[in-house]
Amino acid sequence: MTERELLVTGIGGQGVQLAAQVIAKAATLEGREVMFFGIYGGMMRGGNTDSTVVVADEPITAPPVVAHAWSAIALHDEFWATLGPRLRPGGLVLVNDSTFAHEITAPVTVHRIRATELAAELDNPLGGAMVMVGAYGGLTGLVGLDALVEAMRESVPSYRQQHVDANERTIRAGWDAVPAGAHPAWEPVAAGSSGGTR
Repeated sequence: MTERELLVTGIGGQGVQLAAQVIAKAATLEGREVMFFGIYGGMMRGGNTDSTVVVADEPITAPPVVAHAWSAIALHDEFWATLGPRLRPGGLVLVNDSTFAHEITAPVTVHRIRATELAAELDNPLGGAMVMVGAYGGLTGLVGLDALVEAMRESVPSYRQQHVDANERTIRAGWDAVPAGAHPAWEPVAAGSSGGTR
């Protein structure tokens, strides 16, 4: 079984929980096994907020809080110190370069994305998290672009539907901002077998 863990971290108000929910729902739409677990700090904005997503091609055996993870999306560095050590060597970290100032010295692959600025350029100043969602999908292939867009549309609450089109633009921009498949989540299936990845 292939099982991929994603830790998403930031501060309240950055869209951490929505980002994790969109990735989890997109994986479900594509028929993967998924576990999603959010942790909220005591403040609505500015406090710590983290989320864990586990995606697998068979039933998941991981507990709700994983000790070690394959990847992370870091929207802010305020609470990174406790999360960073949980990444496995050789893992992947996507960093919002606009709000994450610290250098990451762990033996992981780091991609820094100007997510906040890119979202603002697309008239979606609060869409940095959606840029990161698109970039994560593009780098890893964990989920496809169409599934991410559909999952976002299903995840945005009814009172925020005015943001859906802008969120789609930012997801697509994030996907296009990174080298496609540079850190693949799934191993290719050998030629002659059914399916493209596993």
